[in-house]
Amino acid sequence: MKKLLLPAMGLAAFCLYLVACSKAHESDLVKNGNGNGNTCDTVNMTYTANVLPILQNNCYPCHGNGQNMGGVQLDNFATLETLAHNGTLYGVITHASGYPAMPEGGAKLSDCDINKIQDWINRGAQNN
Repeated sequence: MKKLLLPAMGLAAFCLYLVACSKAHESDLVKNGNGNGNTCDTVNMTYTANVLPILQNNCYPCHGNGQNMGGVQLDNFATLETLAHNGTLYGVITHASGYPAMPEGGAKLSDCDINKIQDWINRGAQNN
C-alpha cells in the first residue's frame, strides 16, 4: 500500500496543477473589452489604422479640422505626440484626477478605445 501512496499523490498533484492552469485564469488570456463581454484587439496599434479614427470620431469636433478649443488641436501630429508622451492624452481620456475629463460634457471613451490609445502610446506614439 505504501508503494502506491507516493505515485498516487504525485498523480493527484499533477492533476490539480492541470486543473489550476486550465480555466481559472481564462480572463487573463483575453484583452480588456469594452465592458459588454466583447474582446478588444489591442495588439500592434498604429496611429493611422487605430488611433486616428478614434480621435476623428470623438475629439475632432472640438480639437481638429481647424477647431482648437482650449488651444488644443489634435490633427497636428506634433501636438498630439507631445500630449501622448507627457501623459496628458491618457489623463484626459481616462478622466484621471488633475486632468479635464474629455470629451467635455460627453461620455468617457470605451475601455476598448482607451486600451487602443494606451497601447499606441506604450509603443512610442509613432506617426505610423
